[in-house]
Amino acid sequence: MEPMFFDGWASLVRTCIVGVMAYCFLVISLRVSGKRTLAKMNAFDWVVTVALGSTLATILLSKDVTLAQGALALSLLIGMQFAVTWSGVRVDWVRSVVSGEPALLVYRGEFLHAALLKERVNEDDVFAAVRSAGVRGLGEVEAVVLETDGSFSVLPLGGERSGKSSIEKLRLAGQADNSEHGPNE
Repeated sequence: MEPMFFDGWASLVRTCIVGVMAYCFLVISLRVSGKRTLAKMNAFDWVVTVALGSTLATILLSKDVTLAQGALALSLLIGMQFAVTWSGVRVDWVRSVVSGEPALLVYRGEFLHAALLKERVNEDDVFAAVRSAGVRGLGEVEAVVLETDGSFSVLPLGGERSGKSSIEKLRLAGQADNSEHGPNE
């Protein structure tokens, strides 16, 4: 049976030394790669962030993984994140595959039921988002959008409109996808 509570000082010293070095390597790598590496803008970003944390934990706790192997694994994850986000900024289909598109769920106070079904969102989720935004009801809502990171954006009615609206693009896409249940003008 392996020791459960204490395995000797050598393993504790290893954890401290490797932990400090791996942490410093990760911090420097993240600073070099830029702010976008840890941004949680979509599911892909979340997965990379979790994978970085899991890799760091493995480096700290597993005697089977050397610091060099761990540093390589962290570098690989950060490099892949950089390559994918760099490509996503420049190539539309990469951005679409990695990020997806936001979905218009409510337009001018009316649920877009086909969009709710497609995105697997129920009306109660939308009402909760509306309340969280400090809006009393759907009658006061221009739009509710399910963003690519899974959060809801609630845009209240009112105010002057100037310039191009980000809702127009979503509204037109929603009409193409949901021709029989499209938003009413």
